[in-house]
Amino acid sequence: MTQQRQMFGGDWTEEKLDILREYLRVYTTALKKQPFELIYIDAFAGTGYRELKAEGAEGALLFPELVKQESIEYVEGSARIALKVQQPFHRYIFIEKDEQHFKELGRLKQEFPDLSERIELVNEDCNTYLQRYCRSSGWGRRRGVLFLDPFGMQVEWATLEAIAATKTLDVWVLFPLSAVNRLLVKDGVIPIGWQTRLDALFGSAGWRDKFYEIRRPTPLFSEVRRPKKRATWDSITDYYLERLKSVFPGVHDNPRKLPKKGRPLFLFCFVMCNPKRTAMDLALKIARGILEKKQSGRTI
Repeated sequence: MTQQRQMFGGDWTEEKLDILREYLRVYTTALKKQPFELIYIDAFAGTGYRELKAEGAEGALLFPELVKQESIEYVEGSARIALKVQQPFHRYIFIEKDEQHFKELGRLKQEFPDLSERIELVNEDCNTYLQRYCRSSGWGRRRGVLFLDPFGMQVEWATLEAIAATKTLDVWVLFPLSAVNRLLVKDGVIPIGWQTRLDALFGSAGWRDKFYEIRRPTPLFSEVRRPKKRATWDSITDYYLERLKSVFPGVHDNPRKLPKKGRPLFLFCFVMCNPKRTAMDLALKIARGILEKKQSGRTI
């Protein structure tokens, strides 16, 4: 069978995976003697690999700038990074909606035979699965890390609310900053479908007032004029953090902007579900230290 390869990448991907790798290493070491079931959840597990190649793919993408053109480079993705941590998790949940990628993901059990019984593969939409799974019982006995790594705007706000309700998980979430900015068109005439996607992404219609100035009628102009866009990279970032803080007790205030050619593509955000102050302070301290080391260019 020809091995399927998931196409995405660029320096921003490598940076994101480096941060995840280091956080999983520190996290599993810190909790290895604690009496919890440790779980790792990858909501967009793909094939387990990533391929830095996008020949002919641009026409199929809403935002082709997210793909980097270069020679084929076959490298490990987040699923294999998680399986290779020195202190393994008790349970791994890899979610993948695409049937071809899901079939390829099945190779993980063969490649990691010592961990095969700990691996659960889920061929389902991540929003549907996570909302159901996070509302199940038993979270008091668990601790874990969730990696929400969509290629676009697939993660619904209702999913984040369900995740927060576990009061257990540490979450790294990729927010599509560039895609959101492009949907916020300058003239304010946003197609209904795009408005619906933004509502689902932010969990609120409040983005309209945040990102647009409605110019009211004046004595000279009796009609309401079109909205004027006032959204910037920073204001979109601030609003998303504001929304995260409305449901998560711990939110790192300085998410990493993952750029390409000087323009931010994504925000890589860290949030905590556990409201206990000691757990929150420790997790935020670890995340902050990793992000600051990466920002400074030091090896992590």
